[in-house]
Amino acid sequence: MTEQEIQWFDEDGKRVDGREKDEVRETKMEVGVLDEADGSAMVETGNTRVVASVFGPQELHPQHLQKSDRAVIKMRYNMAPFSVDDRMRPGPNRRAKEIGLVARRALEPAIELENFPKAGIDISMEIIESDGGSRVTGINAAALALADAGIPMKGLVSACAAGVIDDTAVLDVNGKEDKEGNADIPIAVINGEDEITLLQMDGDIDQEMLDECISLARDGCNQLYEQQRRTLVEKYEEIKGGDQ
Repeated sequence: MTEQEIQWFDEDGKRVDGREKDEVRETKMEVGVLDEADGSAMVETGNTRVVASVFGPQELHPQHLQKSDRAVIKMRYNMAPFSVDDRMRPGPNRRAKEIGLVARRALEPAIELENFPKAGIDISMEIIESDGGSRVTGINAAALALADAGIPMKGLVSACAAGVIDDTAVLDVNGKEDKEGNADIPIAVINGEDEITLLQMDGDIDQEMLDECISLARDGCNQLYEQQRRTLVEKYEEIKGGDQ
C-alpha cells in the first residue's frame, strides 16, 4: 500500500489507534523500579516502554575525563534486540549513540552539574519495547530517574513529539505514523515552560506547519510534566506515610 492509500483518519477524524489529533497516548509512569540503581523509572507511552537508571554522582574514571567545575554526564541509550518487530543486533550502533547524545544534551541544562565537580553521573535508557517516540519517552524516564536519585535539578525535563500525516499536524506520533508519515518533530522543555532543550525535525514541512507542530508538542510536554510531578509526589507521599 502506498503512502497515498493509507487511511490515516476515520470518518470521525480519529487516527489509526483511535486518538484525536491532539491526544497523547495513554502513559504510565513509575519511579524506583530498580533496587540497585541510585534512581530509576519506567515510562510506558502506548506500546513504547523504557526503563531508565541513574548511578552517581560518583568519582569519574578515567580521571582525564573529569571537569574541575562540574560533573560529567555519561549517557547510554540502548534498544533491546526484542524491542522492535525486526530483531536488532545486540550492542550499540550509530543511531543509538546519536540519540544518546541528543538525550544528554536535552537533560544537561536542567541538572545542577556545578554542584559536583570532577564527578560523573551515569544515565542509562533501556528501550524494552518501541512503537514510536522512544527518544522522548527515554528522556521522560531519565528525568524521573534523576529526581528519584536526588540529583539537584532546576526542574523536570519533559519531552514529546508531534508529526505530520496526510498534511495534518498530530500529537505524539506512534510507530506507523513515524515511519510512514511526513514529519516528526520531538521537543523537550523544562518544567513545561519556555526553555526548550531539544528541538529536532525529520521531514520537510513549511513554517506554518512547523509552528503548529511545535505548539502541539509543547502541549504534550505540559501534560507529561504534570504526570511526572504527580508520579514523584505520590511516590514520596507513600514513603512519608510508611515512615509514620
